[in-house]
Amino acid sequence: MSAASRARKAFLVTGRTVVALVAVATLVFSGYFWTALRLVKQNTNTTQILEVLEDVPNSPPVEDGAVDILLVGSDSRTDAQGRPLPADVLRKLRTESTDGVNTDTVIVLRVPRNGGKASAISIPRDTYVPIAGYREDKINSAYGAVKYLTAERLQAEGVSDQAERERRSDEAGRKALVQAVQELTGMRVDHYAEINLYGFYLLTEVIGGVRVCLKAGTSDPNSGANFRAGEQTVSGGDALSFVRQRNMPGGDLGRIARQQVFMSQAMKQLLSAGTFTDPAKLNGLLDAVSKSVVVDQKLDIATLATQAQGLATGNVEFATIPVTNIDFRNERGQSVVTVDREAVKAWVRQLIGETTAPVPSTTSAAPTGSTTPSTPSRFGGERLLSLDGARAVTAQQPSVPCVD
Repeated sequence: MSAASRARKAFLVTGRTVVALVAVATLVFSGYFWTALRLVKQNTNTTQILEVLEDVPNSPPVEDGAVDILLVGSDSRTDAQGRPLPADVLRKLRTESTDGVNTDTVIVLRVPRNGGKASAISIPRDTYVPIAGYREDKINSAYGAVKYLTAERLQAEGVSDQAERERRSDEAGRKALVQAVQELTGMRVDHYAEINLYGFYLLTEVIGGVRVCLKAGTSDPNSGANFRAGEQTVSGGDALSFVRQRNMPGGDLGRIARQQVFMSQAMKQLLSAGTFTDPAKLNGLLDAVSKSVVVDQKLDIATLATQAQGLATGNVEFATIPVTNIDFRNERGQSVVTVDREAVKAWVRQLIGETTAPVPSTTSAAPTGSTTPSTPSRFGGERLLSLDGARAVTAQQPSVPCVD
């Protein structure tokens, strides 16, 4: 065999060895990731909300061509098992101790079954809607108000076990929220995922904070927000203040813009910060999940992780429902966000591609201060570690989008 032939053979053997090593490394990482994912699943609390929803009147059809996941961020002062948070934790969360529960973040993540683009549709927390079993009120009060009324009724009926009252009243509150979302948007909720303030706090600590960018410096003594202009990293109580600040341009709509950008950045950093391969970070993630996350029993965590990739890489479009007034006063003197419900349904149908007809105008009957729907936005664009261990490369926005 000539020297050239021997060199060629050695090169091929070396090449095959490198390929084999890369393949083995990929499989090892992939196996580790799915093992970690199983641990996350084992530590996730579940709810029977889907069974409860089977008797919701006038629900949209089950098969509508997509999987719709309701993502809820609650300000519950208890952990996911219903245990009250200690006073020192409440101080870290910069929130008062109260028995009420509000859902500060309400997003419907729509994932078409045909592989089309996914959409994350935000609903302002102060949107004024009818709430089954209660009254017309802000949509963020649906969960807490119905939960409270149900707990009182159960106690009056002689249900003495507090844990049982907590479980059943939670289900009633979630059912009321889901029903309000369905009636407002015309979308069928297929799955439910909820995270509370404590989990949000712990998650940002685990991933070392979240990069954000503000167009101008801002402060709010009520939420504890005190941020300079430009890019910065926020975590813990500061991260909570960033997404919960009240006195900002656009009110509820401005807050939603922050939430959308923050969610995209948080998912990007969660998936790229070695969380699943760092034992300390993974343990921190498992602790955060067990204390704060609740999903319906049929929601596949792997599916949710895949959609998190989309949120992080810009493959999900964020949009906010059209509203008619961001600071209307109801008969009780509350500042609420008003909507034209039929216009919202028409806008949703157009956004998800069910119709190309123009959205009905909301200005003719709108109170003063009407506004148009937001333009769908995509965030993300940096390299991420994909679920199979490969590098997923995107080339969209390399920096953090700046918001008010």
